[in-house]
Amino acid sequence: MKIGIPFTDVTFFQTETNTLLTPAVAALLALGLNEAAYASEIVRAGIQSVDQGQTEAAHSLGMRPALTMRRIVLPQAMRVIIPPMGNETINMLKMTALVSVISAHDLMSNIQDVYAQNYQVIPMLVVASLWYLALVTLLGIPQAWLERRYGRGTAGPQHVAPLRRLLGTAARPTRVKNKEAGR
Repeated sequence: MKIGIPFTDVTFFQTETNTLLTPAVAALLALGLNEAAYASEIVRAGIQSVDQGQTEAAHSLGMRPALTMRRIVLPQAMRVIIPPMGNETINMLKMTALVSVISAHDLMSNIQDVYAQNYQVIPMLVVASLWYLALVTLLGIPQAWLERRYGRGTAGPQHVAPLRRLLGTAARPTRVKNKEAGR
């Protein structure tokens, strides 16, 4: 890499690109910039999903814009932001397998090194898939907790069985009122 005045022999700085930008730094930059683009769009959409009347009501109470954002808008937006943000984080974990293309070391490139020595490709790929499954499961636990935390007070009970939701049956069993028991 050379920094200088174009179309002249004047050079201010010159170095090898591989010493300046190692594969690990390139992988961090690529994954980080890609994730930042998606994350900013998710946050923007979450903030815009909050009704404008909430902001107007906060301003009518005398709240400043920063306090309105922190105390009114963001807590309501988190309910919309958390699910796609968690999915993007899990997706980024899975996308780390692509950094082996630029010679960075990740789980898949380490697995490739091992099966190049012992020629057991399928068992090593099963091991890699189990590692990815374990890591995705670990990332899913706090995501589910955050979704429950920020979803409090919204429509319906949180403990409804998925099969009941799928079948469209009532969330709670209906009770038959006994006129004599109510007296």
